[in-house]
Amino acid sequence: MIYHSAKEILQQCQETNLPLHQLSLNAECQLTGKSPEDIRIYLGDVLATMFEAIELGLDAAHPEYRGKIIGDDGIKLAKREMPLCGETISKAAQYALSTMKVNAGMGRIVASPTAGSCGVMPAVLKTLSEQLTLSETDLINGLLVANIIGSIVARNATISGAEGGCQAEVGTASAMAAGAAVYLAGGTAEQVFHAGAMAFKNLLGLVCDPIAGLVESPCAKRNAMGATNALLCAEMSLAGIESIVPFDEVVEAMRRVGQVMPVALRETALGGLAATPTAVQITTDLFKTSSTL
Repeated sequence: MIYHSAKEILQQCQETNLPLHQLSLNAECQLTGKSPEDIRIYLGDVLATMFEAIELGLDAAHPEYRGKIIGDDGIKLAKREMPLCGETISKAAQYALSTMKVNAGMGRIVASPTAGSCGVMPAVLKTLSEQLTLSETDLINGLLVANIIGSIVARNATISGAEGGCQAEVGTASAMAAGAAVYLAGGTAEQVFHAGAMAFKNLLGLVCDPIAGLVESPCAKRNAMGATNALLCAEMSLAGIESIVPFDEVVEAMRRVGQVMPVALRETALGGLAATPTAVQITTDLFKTSSTL
């Protein structure tokens, strides 16, 4: 990414009068040497893969897409006739869970920005595509906005759970999705980064403690939470609520939190939920099963 910070991006928006998605597209063209048309075609394929994973995860006719720990949580949620949190939030959670199910079953997903956080972006984009009747062009613009947000995080901090905990994975995904949601709803570039900052702040300090070292539990449910968090923060930003701490400073705070986070809480499965008696028993049972195969 040719941009170093959200502050720089916002300055570019003001100076060039270009929309945020166009800045992102121009940067990708400069970095890759590809044409805008080629990049849009690629992102169309990315979008199709995202939505295909959601559908496969929600289709009971595909039992092969199951993990060793998680299964049909998205389908169970979809069967709720009167969800307490409303249709929008319920759908976002369903879509995130179903994507993570496909990931656990070794299906094809989009790392956005990582495999462990692959359910957040698809869930938010599909939910908004249905609620706002968005076109493919609109959704690709949303991906471009998410790209510029994620690139800033990757440049200035980390998107790796092994380096920064789950705050770096689901946190980044939630910030990307929140910014994309604001943009797709007609928000300003400033509101995009306010939403991203708030989404990050809500997940600051989130540890990475996968049971049995698998990207399944608690990962899947955290993806559902990351998607709904993104929508909530987008809603707040669109209402004019601002992040007290600017996006760039939130990213730096996340980086510093990751640095002091114990190794046991950074994807090693040595602490947190992975070290509970239940998780240890699950790990033991899985090891016994695999050793007999």
